[in-house]
Amino acid sequence: MARILIVDDSPSQLEGLKRLVEKLGHQTLTAVDGAAGVEAAKRDKPDLVLMDVVMPNLNGFQATRAISKDPGTSHIPVILVTTKDQETDKVWGMRQGAKAYVTKPVTEADLTKVLDEHLSNDHP
Repeated sequence: MARILIVDDSPSQLEGLKRLVEKLGHQTLTAVDGAAGVEAAKRDKPDLVLMDVVMPNLNGFQATRAISKDPGTSHIPVILVTTKDQETDKVWGMRQGAKAYVTKPVTEADLTKVLDEHLSNDHP
């Protein structure tokens, strides 16, 4: 079982992702914006972060960059989970340090695949 931090400013999206992740047998932590997500990553050291992009205070791209550039959190894979489905958004997200990019609405199959890929790298 992994500890997964979900960062999303939409209560319904946050709750939906939380239910999916817990259904897959993982523990969840949550944050409601990018700044809170960066703080939670530093404090709680989750195994993986699911990060929304469009959020107040610090957007998902900025928060991903902060997590991936900080020596204390750079080992944590960040997966962007967003409605922004343009190729340029995906390229930019990966350049900020994201390990994968999943578009909403997220299916259980999509989530299982991305979690399996990125958690197995850290948990052989």
